[in-house]
Amino acid sequence: MQNKEPIIISLGGSMVVPDLPNPSFINKFRDLILGWIENNNKRFFIIVGGGKTCRRYQDALSHTIEATTEDLDWIGIYSTHLNAQLLRLSFSKKAYHDIVTDPAVISSISDNVIVGAGWEPGCSTDMDAVLTAEKLNAKKIINISNIDYIYDTDPKIHPNAKKFENLTWDEYRSLITFEWKAGLNSPFDPIASKRAQELGIEVYFISGNDLESLENCINNLPFVGTTIK
Repeated sequence: MQNKEPIIISLGGSMVVPDLPNPSFINKFRDLILGWIENNNKRFFIIVGGGKTCRRYQDALSHTIEATTEDLDWIGIYSTHLNAQLLRLSFSKKAYHDIVTDPAVISSISDNVIVGAGWEPGCSTDMDAVLTAEKLNAKKIINISNIDYIYDTDPKIHPNAKKFENLTWDEYRSLITFEWKAGLNSPFDPIASKRAQELGIEVYFISGNDLESLENCINNLPFVGTTIK
């Protein structure tokens, strides 16, 4: 089991629950993963984010108390647990029996599919993916969200936004804030980005609406998306 290649995926909550839960995506994603573990020498560690669910709960909490950043982080973390449980249960008994919230225990689990979620305040689940990679001595993370590339500005607002197929960590980090803020909507959060750069981890950004590119990325074939290294 330990000889299997670990595939670490930071899965955006925007794909699991874009507004309402998204069973169409979950079914396709699950079937792709199950096809891989049945036919290939790989294991999957899937860390699920909070997405819109997270931000809705944070907004609601802010309207009930003068919420601290830690308060907002915690309600966001719990929203990732709900999203992760939805994905985990879709695998039935073919995934580890519970979600993992502490990357330190990852190496003690031998299942082929492990679903994780948020752990501690001060970062997003991107950081949990980086900590998982660090624990497993892995040098690659696949980030799946509702965007096809990283852009210099928001393409939904700016039609002429420039897309990037390849970036260095320095280039990417110059495009985003250096500070963490609860509910921050960034392709890869600044805390996780700093740690990934320190560890020499490559991150591949792929749209969850293009699972063919995900399969190509796993196969080390050309894919539609952005590579940061």
